[in-house]
Amino acid sequence: MQPLVSAPVADAVPIFTVGPDGWTAHAQTLGPQAVRFAEAQGFAGKAGTHALLPNAAGGIAGVLFGCEAAGSHAFEPFAHGRLPGLLPDGVYRFSGVLHDAELATLAFALGSYSFNRYRRRNGKSVRLVVPDGVDGDEIARIAEAVAFGRDLVNTPANDLGPAEIEDAARLLAEEFCAAFTTTVGDALLDNDFPMIHAVGRASTRAPRLIDIVWGDPNAPKVTLVGKGVAFDTGGVDIKPASAMRLMKKDMGGAATALSAARMIMGANLAVRLRVLVPAVENAISGSAFRPGDVLRSRKGLTVEIENTDAEGRLILADALALADEESPDLVFQFATLTGAARVALGPELPPLFTEDDGLAADLMRLGLAVNDPVWRLPLWRPYTRFLDSKIADIDHSGSSGFAGSITAALFLHRFVEKTKAFAHFDVYGWVPSPRPGRPEGGEPQVARLVYALLKERFGGGTAR
Repeated sequence: MQPLVSAPVADAVPIFTVGPDGWTAHAQTLGPQAVRFAEAQGFAGKAGTHALLPNAAGGIAGVLFGCEAAGSHAFEPFAHGRLPGLLPDGVYRFSGVLHDAELATLAFALGSYSFNRYRRRNGKSVRLVVPDGVDGDEIARIAEAVAFGRDLVNTPANDLGPAEIEDAARLLAEEFCAAFTTTVGDALLDNDFPMIHAVGRASTRAPRLIDIVWGDPNAPKVTLVGKGVAFDTGGVDIKPASAMRLMKKDMGGAATALSAARMIMGANLAVRLRVLVPAVENAISGSAFRPGDVLRSRKGLTVEIENTDAEGRLILADALALADEESPDLVFQFATLTGAARVALGPELPPLFTEDDGLAADLMRLGLAVNDPVWRLPLWRPYTRFLDSKIADIDHSGSSGFAGSITAALFLHRFVEKTKAFAHFDVYGWVPSPRPGRPEGGEPQVARLVYALLKERFGGGTAR
């Protein structure tokens, strides 16, 4: 059920946002009975707490919701994303002044998400009237696109292999009348995508390259590239069981690219959009690629394989080479690429790599504004020595053990020459424990950020 209500509802229950410092003043606006009832529930404005206020008929007269003030160390921009899980069935509205009504409404919508494919849940109907001045259609489009990406990541690999990723992408393309092509199996060799083929050939589920094109061909060219590893065993360098448990999320980059594409096409932004998703399963069989192999890439560079568990950068390199051939204005790449990125910045703050200072500044600024943050890490050129190979043009992952996220980004940059601006995001794609507006599970990190940047730079036509 859509959690947002666009038209006013006369009996919608008001939600009063109150911080610890504001509770005493707010209490003076309530009747003494309501104050006593709230305090009996222990409510004092603490962040994340709430209290229901009764009316004379035994219904709900209002909701008090605790939230820290903006600027405090405990401030949570998506605090209102807790509400769908806290409130009983009903229609609600925000009352009073909010720090950011758009973020609060989006948080409510994102917090209403649940993954229901395999387990029947008790259905709740907690809905919010869209506040005045907030574009409810825009919020709904963004929330639906995020839910689409979350569903993809949350679906286990037995039901989401390369073919099913293709199916989801095809349906998305059809919805927005976009051109769709796919190159599957040995046709990858015929069409010069040798590394995508090498990584995916060990699986019984054929590897493929998905290609979506949408928009005015004369508009600025923007290409999204997303890593679509449906499951990653690690290949011959097999992962331990504990590291394999969440590898259904190794297609989180593809989910991000498709989620962002849904937002871009839904808002009819003035760009010529291309989406490239190399979709594979990194499996183990007699045909699996091996440590020490040398692969030829689409770009012509020869690549020595250091570790088969660093497969994502190989398939992305072929996709990037294709993207680069048409000299696009912007290329954004999304990949659940390295554990080193998580060690450096944790699961909530994906590193951003780009040589474009203006693009980096815009992305970091907008990341904070839309609560989809990133942090820039350096493309430290001296570390290219870690990728030296004695027998090939480049070693694909290096053996130094240092700066793993940076060396991965440096490797990928070798396949981009003609693109005017390129940014690589090393995303986690997963929320390990529930947070406001972000239930535990899959998350298309930075999809909203990229959409916000493109909307700011290029605007668009009438939303579809």
